[in-house]
Amino acid sequence: MKLFHSATIITVNPDREIIRNGYILVNRSRIEAIGKCPVPADFTIDRSIDCTGKIIIPGLINTHAHLVQSLLRGLAEDLPLHEWLCDAIWPLESVYEELDGYHAARLTMAEMLKTGTTCFLDPMLTYQAGFENGLQRYSDGNRLIKQGKLVKFPETNRQLSISDPRDRDLISMSIPALIDRHREFHGQHDQRLHVWAAAGTPRGAPMSLFQELGDACVTNGISLTMHCAEAPRDLEIYRGTYHCTRDPEKRSHNLVLAHMVNLDCDIDLLLLASTRTSVAHNPSSNLKLASGIAPVPAMLSEPYNINVSLGTDGAPCSNHYDMIQEMHLAATLHKGVHHDARLIPAETALEMATINGARALGLEDEIGSLEVGKKADFVVLDPYGRGGLGAAPWHWEDGDGVTAVTTVVHGCTGRDVNMTVVDGEILVEDGVLVHGGLEREREIVTKAQKAIKGIRGRCNADREEELSIKGQLRKGWRYST
Repeated sequence: MKLFHSATIITVNPDREIIRNGYILVNRSRIEAIGKCPVPADFTIDRSIDCTGKIIIPGLINTHAHLVQSLLRGLAEDLPLHEWLCDAIWPLESVYEELDGYHAARLTMAEMLKTGTTCFLDPMLTYQAGFENGLQRYSDGNRLIKQGKLVKFPETNRQLSISDPRDRDLISMSIPALIDRHREFHGQHDQRLHVWAAAGTPRGAPMSLFQELGDACVTNGISLTMHCAEAPRDLEIYRGTYHCTRDPEKRSHNLVLAHMVNLDCDIDLLLLASTRTSVAHNPSSNLKLASGIAPVPAMLSEPYNINVSLGTDGAPCSNHYDMIQEMHLAATLHKGVHHDARLIPAETALEMATINGARALGLEDEIGSLEVGKKADFVVLDPYGRGGLGAAPWHWEDGDGVTAVTTVVHGCTGRDVNMTVVDGEILVEDGVLVHGGLEREREIVTKAQKAIKGIRGRCNADREEELSIKGQLRKGWRYST
């Protein structure tokens, strides 16, 4: 058994306890005991880990993270959503081949583990990104939990001039393919892998196809995530094309809708509440693509009490997979928008990234808080470990002043992660991947650099290069070659 002791432990348990000078005893994949030091003398301990000065939080849960988009980080900057999708991201994704999806998955998962994410929901594996390639990472050292299988309907909305070059691979992204993958892979890797349906934003596809997908999910017990109400024109399209039902029985066990920015709050919040739908809030992405700001304070308030979790979206629209950064933004953004400093306190932001995320995925009895019997998924943060001063003057022996939760949400980033533990196994230690160490991290980066070079070469190079630096050129920047 492993003992983590002398830490400040933010449990996020039902009583929201924060334990100063606390310990966590891990027995295989579960939390055996948790409490305040001194450690009981009768514990059988194989390894004791001193966490003095460190903060332990539940593993962070990213409910909207595009696994294969890490290769596209830094491309298509300063573009609005539809231009970003149609002119840059979709053409780039459409030329993925061979092991590109695998190298993207390696990079994304490594980054998530190193920044404290222990569980994620991937909403879209697209053309030749490789469902099986992505799954290789589960048997290769990383032990994250969720994966989405994209169900793709043709993007043919003439009103918005949308066409998707990835549509040539529709057979592998069909409902029968989803059902086959669910039967084959769901529950693999000691139940750490769950196969969900993942659908794109409904823009132009017939409503009957979405009804067919919903029926297939209900019949086969498959949970569903979908991009929804992300762009300003989406609300107009939904009202004119689709009919929404309030019947909570006609849905899959878990339903997570990402973004939910452009809503008719009088109608849509009641619909979300009555169907027990969770929302994945993506503040960085929504701001960068100028999509808007989700009405999160209204969602969290009475009478709706909608379960809101957090997501980073993909690297080309947020530039990171760091959930601590997302917590900070979620906890500050809505204060400024509504001119109300009381909205979304740090504690609420942490709940959104932990227990709310677990609830969205139907895993609140297993993860999302630090309690006896739950999975040993947690993160050890070292606010002063790399000489940082952003957490000062917080002190682990001081119960007054700046709180530990505020220190985490507003004083830390993913770079302050010292350890990441999943199913009781230490996967990051001293900020480095345990399996392969720095050498492996360098190899992951090298392979990713080679992969994106090939992708850009196969895409329309001149056009893609123009898009990638378009924003900088407008600001007067020049690049010498």
